[in-house]
Amino acid sequence: MQQCPFNDTDLSIIRQRRGPANRLGFAVQLCYLRFPGVILGVDELPFPPLLKLVADQLKVGVESWNEYGQREQTRREHLSELQTVFGFRPFTMSHYRQAVQMLTELAMQTDKGIVLASALIGHLRRQSVILPALNAVERASAEAITRANRRIYDALAEPLADAHRRRLDDLLKRRDNGKTTWLAWLRQSPAKPNSRHMLEHIERLKAWQALDLPTGIERLVHQNRLLKIAREGGQMTPADLAKFEPQRRYATLVALATEGMATVTDEIIDLHDRILGKLFNAAKNKHQQQFQASGKAINAKVRLYGRIGQALIDAKQSGRDAFAAIEAVMSWDSFAESVTEAQKLAQPDDFDFLHRIGESYATLRRYAPEFLAVLKLRAAPAAKNVLDAIEVLRGMNTDNARKLPADAPTGFIKPRWQKLVMTDAGIDRRYYELCALSELKNSLRSGDIWVQGSRQFKDFEDYLVPPEKFTSLKQSSELPLAVATDCEQYLHERLTLLEAQLATVNRMAAANDLPDAIITESGLKITPLDAAVPDTAQALIDQTAMVLPHVKITELLLEVDEWTGFTRHFTHLKSGDLAKDKNLLLTTILADAINLGLTKMAESCPGTTYAKLAWLQAWHTRDETYSTALAELVNAQFRHPFAGHWGDGTTSSSDGQNFRTASKAKSTGHINPKYGSSPGRTFYTHISDQYAPFHTKVVNVGLRDSTYVLDGLLYHESDLRIEEHYTDTAGFTDHVFALMHLLGFRFAPRIRDLGDTKLYIPKGDAAYDALKPMIGGTLNIKHVRAHWDEILRLATSIKQGTVTASLMLRKLGSYPRQNGLAVALRELGRIERTLFILDWLQSVELRRRVHAGLNKGEARNALARAVFFNRLGEIRDRSFEQQRYRASGLNLVTAAIVLWNTVYLERAAHALRGNGHAVDDSLLQYLSPLGWEHINLTGDYLWRSSAKIGAGKFRPLRPLQPA
Repeated sequence: MQQCPFNDTDLSIIRQRRGPANRLGFAVQLCYLRFPGVILGVDELPFPPLLKLVADQLKVGVESWNEYGQREQTRREHLSELQTVFGFRPFTMSHYRQAVQMLTELAMQTDKGIVLASALIGHLRRQSVILPALNAVERASAEAITRANRRIYDALAEPLADAHRRRLDDLLKRRDNGKTTWLAWLRQSPAKPNSRHMLEHIERLKAWQALDLPTGIERLVHQNRLLKIAREGGQMTPADLAKFEPQRRYATLVALATEGMATVTDEIIDLHDRILGKLFNAAKNKHQQQFQASGKAINAKVRLYGRIGQALIDAKQSGRDAFAAIEAVMSWDSFAESVTEAQKLAQPDDFDFLHRIGESYATLRRYAPEFLAVLKLRAAPAAKNVLDAIEVLRGMNTDNARKLPADAPTGFIKPRWQKLVMTDAGIDRRYYELCALSELKNSLRSGDIWVQGSRQFKDFEDYLVPPEKFTSLKQSSELPLAVATDCEQYLHERLTLLEAQLATVNRMAAANDLPDAIITESGLKITPLDAAVPDTAQALIDQTAMVLPHVKITELLLEVDEWTGFTRHFTHLKSGDLAKDKNLLLTTILADAINLGLTKMAESCPGTTYAKLAWLQAWHTRDETYSTALAELVNAQFRHPFAGHWGDGTTSSSDGQNFRTASKAKSTGHINPKYGSSPGRTFYTHISDQYAPFHTKVVNVGLRDSTYVLDGLLYHESDLRIEEHYTDTAGFTDHVFALMHLLGFRFAPRIRDLGDTKLYIPKGDAAYDALKPMIGGTLNIKHVRAHWDEILRLATSIKQGTVTASLMLRKLGSYPRQNGLAVALRELGRIERTLFILDWLQSVELRRRVHAGLNKGEARNALARAVFFNRLGEIRDRSFEQQRYRASGLNLVTAAIVLWNTVYLERAAHALRGNGHAVDDSLLQYLSPLGWEHINLTGDYLWRSSAKIGAGKFRPLRPLQPA
């Protein structure tokens, strides 16, 4: 439609045709040649809105089309003239060969046919080449993929020497125990975070390293293709891999080796992190338990010394002998003995449990020498002392030395460790090594130390857009950011706004004009929001719930798939084909969603076997297929008119939901006191203001929710365009505030104890007397100026997908406090956080909006808990991949329920009106598509064809009561 408004030149040429029919036909053909770039067939009718638009512009009637082209020669002549005058060219064999050559280069990066076809179509349009038939586009794309595959296989296989090939072939042979192949053993994940499994995993890394592949071989092909080849290889049996022709076999094994080595390296570092975490928790708990166990004895000593103290006070006042006063309470020998007992009961001055870590030294020593030897560590200047200490420990392990050298580095030792490491007798080897291993963990988290061959612990620089590319983007004003990229302009705009807002809120606070809020010397007090659901709305909620049809979850999924075709996105990993048995695919998805697992699901579905479900899951369900299918459901609900009653799809909220880990998965979980003492995983989910859950991620419960807030906003695949986002207190940090603003999102967290969250002002001498209890300090703008380009480069890297936001936020949060980038980003975040709090104080509407958004997330969590009911709602899959599929399946099915409920709530509202009930449109916003009382989630899981609803038809509502 955008290609159809004609300019004066176009109109001049069109008007040279004789008669309105010829002018209209010629113009319509021109539109179709421009977009979509095809010739309108003889028997094809133009798109009616397009035909009307062209007819109106030419001032002719649309009925003139019926007279056009009655002579076939007229159409041919017009087509020839259009090609001559406007430069359109037919697609020839020469164009085909050029297309294959061009697409081959693109296919070196991706083998997705739709991407290649879109690129070819776009290229041909730009070249004014008339698009060929679809099968020609598909054939060119397929040929390009085949050629690219050959080039990729050659690129990975050619650098290999005969010795490399022999070692790779040996991976397909059985190990000495005969139970598994070397490849299968190498790809196993560690079962538990302990020294035995750590040592076994280190042996895996050594075996990968022993392949001694040519340096940099993994960089010879695009990472997307390398990962795809590795995934395909991972789903194949050793026998299947052995049947590949040599180039493909060796290329696949190289991809498996490079990805496997990175995975094992990261898992080893994660194991070390978790083992240390367990030891620290054990030391802390033992410290607390001992103190509690000593409580009675400590109380007795306190009471005793209270009596002695009183006796000494009385003696001084009466002039009696102090020693006699003590012996009047107890004998001198008993007193001396009680002092010794008190010294044993006493804890360190700072009441720290760190000294108890030494009791676990033997656990770390079982694996530490191998752990330090197998990792190839590099360090930034900030962590050079830590790496120097590691080198000393490596040397001692190699030489079997017990005593630290006199010149052992000590600059990395924090004050907390000083008393334990630096003793009167010299450096304590045990605590020195424990301190070094603990600091190594911290430096790996922050990125100050990185590991060669790792994926999660690379050099910080490697995650970012290359400096030369960033400079080019900045100079050409193409940075994908939502703010002014000139530092002084940015600071002037934000600080001017901040000063104005501070002055306004200070004036309102002084006059006690803040809506439902007051600031006194003791702090901030905000009046809680009242209930937002009127009684009349509750009556409507009850009425609609009573008429919604009862439906089995299997029937619901079939019906939603009939509407949206979301199952078509679960394509075969290798061929891209659709699943041949849709019901079997839905069974696999449902097994994930309701937490039943494939084995139990096979037992619940007559005619289904575990082998069939496992094969389908291996080849058709993965992160990207779940993601695109979810987007299909979210988009369908977004486009549904009734969803507009809940919002316009521009705001969202996110929240973490904890699920306990048990059985085989127990060792993979983490403990967060917020959720009790049991290990677990968190499913962190984003939902729109229309209730659609558009993104979910499995995360460790030990990490703050704020780490993952941006991931869902940046990496979802739906058509939602989120502008404002809500979280609870755990969802915000100053770093998140800064990045949210840079990337174009309004961030609005509901902060618990808001009065304790300080405001920051631009100038220290500014007087905001009414806000004084809430002011925490002055902004350090020097840091922002000094690191402005680093901030922009980081934000650009996150926006372009060079690195995920969560990975960068995790590293920034682990940085030492003096790190320049982390401090500068924090200062930027303080500006945005202060502006947000000032808005919050002025606007009850903002508070209501945030509160309503978060309530939707909490209600969605209740639905998710109801769906995920099997196995006591616990995660029992050891594999992180399987845990991700559980979360994705759950989110997909809850999205399907939300869409189904949206459709039927609209029908229920219409039915109520038709039956004489008054339904106020303003009350429809209080209905929710998160109900599940009418959905049967249990029982058998059969996919009866008789239960299908025909196209354009719906289930009957339950009987209505007359008004």
